[in-house]
Amino acid sequence: MRNKVVAFVPIKLNSQRLANKNILPLGDHSLSWYVFNNLLGIKKIDEVYVFCSDEQIMNYVPKGVKFLKRDRHLDGDLVKGNEIYRSFINKVDSDFYMLAHTTSPFMTHSSVENALNNVLGENYDSALSVQKKQTFIWYKGQTLNYESNNIPRTQDIEPIYIETSGFYIFKKEHFLTHERRVGFNPYFQELDDIEAIDIDTKEDYEFALKIIEKDKQLHLELN
Repeated sequence: MRNKVVAFVPIKLNSQRLANKNILPLGDHSLSWYVFNNLLGIKKIDEVYVFCSDEQIMNYVPKGVKFLKRDRHLDGDLVKGNEIYRSFINKVDSDFYMLAHTTSPFMTHSSVENALNNVLGENYDSALSVQKKQTFIWYKGQTLNYESNNIPRTQDIEPIYIETSGFYIFKKEHFLTHERRVGFNPYFQELDDIEAIDIDTKEDYEFALKIIEKDKQLHLELN
C-alpha cells in the first residue's frame, strides 16, 4: 500500500515584522499563492491544506487547497512551531507530512518533488530545504569549519548547510515520538540563491518584487 502524503502550510494573518505578509501582492498573485500552486502540482502529495484561524485566507490561495481552521491561540507570538504542527497532525492523519511556508515563493517544483521522492524511496527518513555554504565560518569567536593557522582553499573547506525553512518532510511516527520535523537520516535538498529567498521583512519583500518584475520583462522579451 502506498504511503499517504499530506502537505500543510501554517499561516497566521497577524504577522508582526511585515504586516499582512502572507497576503501581500507578488506579481499576479498573493505571496501565499505560490507555495500552494507548487504543492498542488506534485502527484505524490495526496492532500494540500492551509492551516489558518481565518477562512478569508482562501481568497488568496489556488483552487484545490483544503482549509483547516486552527485555534486562534496558535496565532500568538510566543507559540512555538511544534505546537502548531502537533495540532495539525492530531486533526489530519497521514504517513508522511510535508510542512511548507508561504515565505519561500521561488522554490521550484523539481526541488520539492526530488526531496519527496528521496524520502518515499526509503533511503532517508526525512528531508529539508537547505543552502550549501562552502566558505569560512566563525561561531562564538571561533572558527567553525577550518583551522585559522591552516587556511584551506575555498573548494576544499568543509561545507555547512543552512536550513531555509522552505519545507520539511517527516514521518508521523517520528514527530509524535521524538518531536522532530527532521529525522535521524535526513535528505538535504539544496536550493540556489533565488529558491532560498525567505520573505520576512520589508526589504525581503521589495527584493522579491524586483525578481518578479525582472522575470516578467524577460518573458516579454522572449515572446
